[in-house]
Amino acid sequence: MASKFRFAACALVAIAVGGSARAAADGPVPHSDPSMGDGGLSAFYDWTKPVPGRPGQLLRVEPAPADRMLPHAAQVMRILYSSRSGVGSGGPVIVSGEILLPKGRPPAGGWPVVAWAHGTTGFADVCAPSWQGRDARDNDYLDTWLSRGFAIVATDYEGLGTPGDHPYLLWKSEAHSILDSARAVLRGGKYPVRNEIVLVGQSQGAGAALGAAWLAPAYAPDLHVKAAVLTGLVTGIATAKTHEKAESYSNPAKMAAGFAMLRFAGTDHALHPEADLNSYLTEKGKIVLQTALHGCIHDVFDKVKTMGIRDGGELFSRPIEPIDRDMEPNFTLPNGRITMPVFVGTGLADAAAGTGGQYDAVKAMCAAGSHVSWHTYPGLSHNGTVNGSLPDSGPFVADVLSGHMPATNCGSLVQPGPLQTPAKGVPFND
Repeated sequence: MASKFRFAACALVAIAVGGSARAAADGPVPHSDPSMGDGGLSAFYDWTKPVPGRPGQLLRVEPAPADRMLPHAAQVMRILYSSRSGVGSGGPVIVSGEILLPKGRPPAGGWPVVAWAHGTTGFADVCAPSWQGRDARDNDYLDTWLSRGFAIVATDYEGLGTPGDHPYLLWKSEAHSILDSARAVLRGGKYPVRNEIVLVGQSQGAGAALGAAWLAPAYAPDLHVKAAVLTGLVTGIATAKTHEKAESYSNPAKMAAGFAMLRFAGTDHALHPEADLNSYLTEKGKIVLQTALHGCIHDVFDKVKTMGIRDGGELFSRPIEPIDRDMEPNFTLPNGRITMPVFVGTGLADAAAGTGGQYDAVKAMCAAGSHVSWHTYPGLSHNGTVNGSLPDSGPFVADVLSGHMPATNCGSLVQPGPLQTPAKGVPFND
């Protein structure tokens, strides 16, 4: 009986990390498709060998450009590593990213690690943060974590920087990329880091980090994931009692045209790579698609504004339901049960993600028995909450790493009121 149990346990672990022994075989050499936004980067991102079947292998490292250095960084390096796709057959993929090491002497055992999950940049390869750089908001935020004595590993996600579709907002793909980035840095043997991981994400990245927190016990039991810190949370949880599901957040035809295009050509095409995207688009939509294939989020929004496009409805010539219907099931977590403490920061002026959906997610996590600390910030926007939450998220993480369980307010949640106006004079609070 004991031998049967050990076999069953091993089988479960094999399935959790990406399948059976056969599924762990090396994958084919990555194929780049410039017509779908691949390419345009340096040779560093071009992997020309079969993809290792074992996820979390560090494959290539180079110094990042000098302008990526932050005040509290001693070293910033680009990395390539192996992971597993979160869509289709779930085969091996190559993912790019960065590692940032803080200044100073590492503590005994190495620096703890922040696994950073970035917000929306686009779906073309050139939008990978390791290639195009980070904005001032994220630079300030990550530099604060460096100053607190954390190394940072920052994935670009599947399909950003490397060949293939970027499965935008699909938590399983993003979770694999995040967890395998931490594995790669720990296994690489090049860096003074220890197996003590904090998942940190904003917006798209908050949903990605939450997905990684949910999946970590099954997919990466070798990682010691201690906590998750989420701001501007964009997620769906199947067990949530929905307070806010406005069409401007859920219906591509009603949402802001730039986000509608990212969902259509990023998310939907990743789930249905056989689809002819142009066959669903108006002439205006085809122009915006070309912008998205060769530019990033600000390029797409600038194009939409220049063309006077009001919402996603002007992009589509016919219903996109045949390829969009699978988005919601793949976007939504099965439940809200998270096994490590979770910090959620919500700006009460967050028009980009909304406040009701974040409240719903926190309620669902609390109802599932998760240990959640929810902080709301009057007058702070989607952007402003990132750095505005640092005075609270820092002590939260310090408590967790010192072995103290931070306070939870699951028993006293208050539903947000009407969306507030962003406060003036607050950095990045646009």
